[in-house]
Amino acid sequence: MLVFVTPHQFMDGICKKLDGKITGDVEAISLVKGMEVKKEGPCMISSLISKQLGINCCVLMGANIANEIAVEKFSEATVGYRGSREIADTWVQLFSTPYFMVTPVHDVEGVELCGTLKNVVAIAAGFVDGLEMGNNTKAAIMRIGLREMKALSKLLFPSVKDSTFFESCGVADVITTCLGGRNRRVAEAFAKSRGKRSFDELEAEMLQGQKLQGVSTAKEVYEVLKHCGWLEMFPLFSTVHQICTGRLQPEAIVQYRENKL
Repeated sequence: MLVFVTPHQFMDGICKKLDGKITGDVEAISLVKGMEVKKEGPCMISSLISKQLGINCCVLMGANIANEIAVEKFSEATVGYRGSREIADTWVQLFSTPYFMVTPVHDVEGVELCGTLKNVVAIAAGFVDGLEMGNNTKAAIMRIGLREMKALSKLLFPSVKDSTFFESCGVADVITTCLGGRNRRVAEAFAKSRGKRSFDELEAEMLQGQKLQGVSTAKEVYEVLKHCGWLEMFPLFSTVHQICTGRLQPEAIVQYRENKL
């Protein structure tokens, strides 16, 4: 049983190193948030693992910030699986503890996209916090972000289930990431500097070796939206990327309806 948990930008190289070295009865699970953007469209990390290594790959996502799990505070997570429920139950048994409750869902793409896209919403929430726009604004951004997460997921993979967004990987993960995650925290610092300090600089200073996922995911999502001609359908996602790259000021996070994307 192989568990993949690494920043998504390293996954292609890791899979290439493992290619041809995995034999026998092997199952994989990915905790990786992000996607590979190829000419033909987005490739989810679980699909990358499956295609390059020839093995089945489930996913584990959810509202579970690591430092809280480390001190054994109660948390939930979602295992997304395809095919047999039996392997999902095995992963549930492996990861479950008295303080960590795991639920299986027959929807790999939905679970994985929730875990990926929520980081873009967290960046938006961080901008709101950095500009001291208040809780009403932050709640609105979280709701709009969840709506765009659901709409994009179902456009990319029509099999995605509505019910997945009410699991830990969905609305709960959006809430916890927008309240306490590192993407929110670094985006808050970016907004406070009015974009004068880069995300790379802030990441190195604030995360002490951890990697920021939301900024690179926002870029990848923007590329998918542009490739498919969907930019106007997803104004929040589009605006987050443009703020991250300096094309818009952080204040634009609540003005995006007026932007011509």
